[in-house]
Amino acid sequence: MGSMSIWHWLVVGAIILILFGGRGRVSDIMGDVARGIKSFRKGLADDEKPIETAQKDSADTKERVKN
Repeated sequence: MGSMSIWHWLVVGAIILILFGGRGRVSDIMGDVARGIKSFRKGLADDEKPIETAQKDSADTKERVKN
C-alpha cells in the first residue's frame, strides 16, 4: 500500500502534462477553456431561439384549429 502503483504515476503524469505541457502556461489553457464555455453558451442560446419560434407557431396553429 505504501508504494506508488501505475495508476498513481499516470495521474501524476497527466497533471504535470496539463500544467507544464503544450504551451507551458496554465493561463493559456484557462483562456481556451473560457472561450469554449462562451461558445457553448452561445450555441445553447442560438438553439433556444428556433424552439421558442416553433412553440409560438404551434400555439398559433392550435388557436386557428379551435376557431
